[in-house]
Order: sequence, then structure tokens, then C-alpha cells
Amino acid sequence: MEPFSFKPFICGDFRQPRQMLNAQTYDGHSSLHDDKMAADLGFSGAPIEGPTHFSQFVPLLFHIFGNRWLETGCISVHYQNMVVEGEEVRAFVGDVAGNNCRIWAEKRDGTPVLSGTASIGPDHPASELDRRLQKLRPADQLVILADLSVGMVIREDQPVIMDFDQNMGDMYPFTLNDKLQSITESSPWYTRDEGNTSPWGKPVIPLEMISVLTYYTAQENPLPVKTPSVGLFADQEIKLIKGPLFVNHPYRLEREVIALSESRRVESNWVRTSVFDGSELVAECILNSAILKDSYAAYAQEAAEIAYQRQDQDNDSKPSLPG
Repeated sequence: MEPFSFKPFICGDFRQPRQMLNAQTYDGHSSLHDDKMAADLGFSGAPIEGPTHFSQFVPLLFHIFGNRWLETGCISVHYQNMVVEGEEVRAFVGDVAGNNCRIWAEKRDGTPVLSGTASIGPDHPASELDRRLQKLRPADQLVILADLSVGMVIREDQPVIMDFDQNMGDMYPFTLNDKLQSITESSPWYTRDEGNTSPWGKPVIPLEMISVLTYYTAQENPLPVKTPSVGLFADQEIKLIKGPLFVNHPYRLEREVIALSESRRVESNWVRTSVFDGSELVAECILNSAILKDSYAAYAQEAAEIAYQRQDQDNDSKPSLPG
């Protein structure tokens, strides 16, 4: 018997991902990606958006799975610690078994950034988010998300498109070309000039920008989340079913609340966004947006009111003693 077990892995180089959301706004206020807002909420700096790190996995997973990664790949992660601009991050892939593997990312000092799974379809094994969703307990008392319910659906009437020079709105105040200037792992297949050399004959939307595409119209048709409040990405999954997704191609979005949960500091809404090309489902994205309770000024007051109302209801439901 070997005295030590060894699990082979591959890793990329250290990269310094860029912060591109310092000008992000929603509900008329700055987001957590603004330095002052982050400081006001007790964070050491404005975090780089989580899916920015996905690009560092693409060359590794393409090395393992080839074109199938860009056609039917699924990346599913839990975000562990935030990264601020200037910090270095390295991506790892290990425990490859068939169409599935484990992935993780670390800072130079070993601090974990994210961990999860990656796989290729069509028959995906249980993902990191599949397992996390199965373990969720029903939320006991929601305040910021009180008006949401599991199964709530928003269907977009207008198609969404990502073109090279198209500003992606207040939530993502930059263009695809802006992103390509700072993306940690570039490819000619992403570009206007050489995208037609891809195996699909047209430019491919980078994996991290699929998150941007699926969030593009979220401000126009928002879920009924109480505001002003500030959230962050806690868990995320992007699954390609019939990919890749292409630049300057119309897609239709459909959002569904699939779970609600809470912890001591946050209330979380888990939303699955389905991406359709015509009537054909081509991708799915799951995002757990964790809303910071402290960012909603009326949280303590409304929580106390809900608790009081619940106590009254419980008292009313108790049988009275006979006279």
C-alpha cells in the first residue's frame, strides 16, 4: 500500500483578472463592485465578478475535452473568497473521470477562490450546484425576498444579442471588445477578425460573457426583490446544451426561481435562466444571488414585524380552553 495518495491535476499560469464593474449600477445605486460601497458593507475591496475566473479554466478543459467542451460543457462552482484587482489567481483541474472532473482556483498565497465541477454532455453527472441545491433547507423568514416564490417565471419577449461594440447596460457597462482587451485567456475564435476560423464558422461568445448575456435584460424585467439592497454571486453554473453561443446572434431568455434560502448574513434567490435559439434550448445558467441583509436599511424593522405577525397567527390557531 502506498503511504501517500496522489491525484494528478493540471493547472494554468497565475493571472491578474481585471475589475470591469466599478461603474456598475442597479436600482439607482452603486453595486458591491464599487470601492466605497464595498467598504461601507465591511469588505476589504471591491470584488471582481465571479464568472471572470471562468476564462482561466477554458484552455484546461479544452485540452481535456476538445471542441465538446465548447459545445456541451458545464461549469458549476461555489464562490469561496473574493478577488480584488491586482491579486493573482491560478485555475486547477483534477480528478478527471470520463466526462467529469473537479475544478478549483486559488490565489498565490493558497487562499481558495472557488471550487466545483466541470463536465461535458449530453449526460452530465450531478454538478456542484445540483448537490448544493439538494442540501438547501427551506428559508424560515424572508424579508428582502418576501415577494418571491419558487416557480416564479419571467419570459422575455424581445431577443437579446451581444455584438462586439454593444454596451451591455448599467449592470455591465462595457462591450465585448472591451472585455477582449482584458480577458485572462484570449482566443482568435472570440474576435471579429478571426472568429470565422472557429469550427462553427463564426465568432464564439467567451464563457464568462454568457453570464453577461443572460443578465442583460434583468433590469427591464426584474424579480420583485426589495430595494435598495446589494448582492453578490455566491454560486453559479453555466451549461451549454447545444453550443457554442455566438456573437451577434439573437437568443430568447426565460428566468425561473428554482430555490430560496438564507443564512445569518444573506437572503439568496436561485434563478435558472434558459437560453433559447428560436424554440430550441441551447444553454442554461443557474445563479445564486446572495443579498446582504445589512444592505437593506429596513431589514431589522420588517423582520421584527413579520415575526410579530407570525406569532399572532400562531396564537390565533391555538385551540381555546372550554369555559
